[in-house]
Amino acid sequence: MRIGSKRHKHEVKTPTIVPLFFGTSLHSVDPRPIIRSMPQRFLVTGGAGFIGSHLAQRLHAAGHAVTVLDDLSTGRAQNLAGLRGKALFQFVHDSVENPSTVGLLMGQCDAVFHLASAVGVQLIIDQPVRTIRTTIHGTEVVLEAAQRFGRPVLITSSSEVYGKGARVPFSEDDDVVMGSTRHSRWCYAYSKAIDEFLGLAFHRQYGLSVILVRLFNTVGPRQVGMYGMVLPRFVSAALAGRPLEVYGDGTQTRCFCHVTDVVEALDRLLQMPSAVGRVFNLGGDEEISILDLARKVIKLTDSGSRIQLIPYEQAYGQPFDDLVRRVPNLGRIREAIGFAPRHSLDQIIQSVIDEQRGQQK
Repeated sequence: MRIGSKRHKHEVKTPTIVPLFFGTSLHSVDPRPIIRSMPQRFLVTGGAGFIGSHLAQRLHAAGHAVTVLDDLSTGRAQNLAGLRGKALFQFVHDSVENPSTVGLLMGQCDAVFHLASAVGVQLIIDQPVRTIRTTIHGTEVVLEAAQRFGRPVLITSSSEVYGKGARVPFSEDDDVVMGSTRHSRWCYAYSKAIDEFLGLAFHRQYGLSVILVRLFNTVGPRQVGMYGMVLPRFVSAALAGRPLEVYGDGTQTRCFCHVTDVVEALDRLLQMPSAVGRVFNLGGDEEISILDLARKVIKLTDSGSRIQLIPYEQAYGQPFDDLVRRVPNLGRIREAIGFAPRHSLDQIIQSVIDEQRGQQK
């Protein structure tokens, strides 16, 4: 059955739009990414989320008009507090699965950053149907509208698509091994892989300008721990003097990248014609075990908290496959835009500590 067929179509409703429109005439654009010599109009789906709000803020600060589309299911209105009421900013409260809303907004922008998706391991395990439907159907709706209006699209994917890959660091053209479909933990990886197939298919079959970016553990201010995000969860526990709960034995390693480094790279990629039709890894290159991350958080917060190891099945309520190492090969994105992370791991952790301490005052 066709993805997003009538049986699963999102109910069309009237979106909530706040507070204005741009006041510039609509015009057709070249479907290829353009090196910007003048202000542009951008649509950011999922723009009230952690990464999306930072991207919207960056684009607006550069003088561009920005529309954020978000249903606030995991995004937060407070993430956009610095933009609300400003000229050239518009917030639309609706789902990316609503083709009427997406089509309307697509016709009024020059390009789109598609970030709307399920987030966090805990949410993915607890709500697999929502994860699959939002991820795949939302991307289909965006791509169909982008094709209709000839708008360039940058889609954020995930390092999850590497599955159980054993070859480290992960390179964009590596073969992958996925976990069993019996485990809902893997539905996000499969869904994001379908997103990539869809994006590349629209590029190859219709000539649509599509760029795909696999994000690796983006962290920083505005990220919350309620969906299983490890760093804000550790910092919150350390500041409260609670045990830092490390899932598994803590030897699994990750590479973290500050959100401002990530959104700068996303912005620059959409300006590069050579990026069209390609997949890019985007993340940090400082590998650390989760156990050592917990120790570092305790040190930087000067906390008396202890570390508590929690079996995966106890943490998630079901058996859980985890990757031993998740490290990106950043060679392709370095070649494309000269990418290099600006923030060290200590600086990243400190930014989260500073934000959470500020919220306690």
